[in-house]
Amino acid sequence: MIDVLTSLPEGLTAVAFGGLIAVSFVSSFITVSFGIGGGTLLIAMMATLVPPLVLIPVHGVIQLGSNTGRAVLLARHVHWAALPGFVVGAVIGSLLGGMMAVEIPPQFVQIGIGCFVIYSVLSRPPKWLAAWPWLSGGVSSFLTMFFGATGLFVANFIKSMDLPRHRHVATHATLMTVQHALKVIVFGFLGFAFGGWVPFIGAMILSGLVGTVSGRLLLNRMTDHGFKRALNVVLLLISARLIWGGLMG
Repeated sequence: MIDVLTSLPEGLTAVAFGGLIAVSFVSSFITVSFGIGGGTLLIAMMATLVPPLVLIPVHGVIQLGSNTGRAVLLARHVHWAALPGFVVGAVIGSLLGGMMAVEIPPQFVQIGIGCFVIYSVLSRPPKWLAAWPWLSGGVSSFLTMFFGATGLFVANFIKSMDLPRHRHVATHATLMTVQHALKVIVFGFLGFAFGGWVPFIGAMILSGLVGTVSGRLLLNRMTDHGFKRALNVVLLLISARLIWGGLMG
């Protein structure tokens, strides 16, 4: 830990590092327990403590590590049928996002995603979400190049398949692993230098893995009905926060 503190990137204090390590644990605990929420919480906190130019790429690597750990831990529950179409869309969306020379105003993305998810929770997720995984992969992967945390959109796609709680969390983690891996590759080709952030990223991933293992204990104690109710509450709260942040932005 001392070695990590002495090699912190410029612009990141030891106090900020300690706070983000705690947030990484909590965010992973929330995500594996309720299926969603951790990535949004993490990027919201990182946005106040990490230099803006590195926020999206570094958050992407941390989320890649966290989601990989979740996917491996719950691998036997993954709904693999959702993967091929999503991957095709994700590749296309990531490449298009990486080639865009303009940045989409984040407040528009926040309001749009928030309204769509609230509509889907209060009614029923549109049937095309389950039928068109490539569209969910493409749209969410395109937006994540600018916005960072689009797990909410992917969670709604998985929710439309009405999976049991373990399969929901495992499938979400697997799809997000693919999405964040593609994002990191694209940022690497665009010339982002991850090297100076490696110790920080490693510590954040390790903390997140501890949170994942802890959160699985709560997931095991839930019922599918309780999980779906909790998921809807978390989706509504995050969506409301996104819309509010977008309007204030």
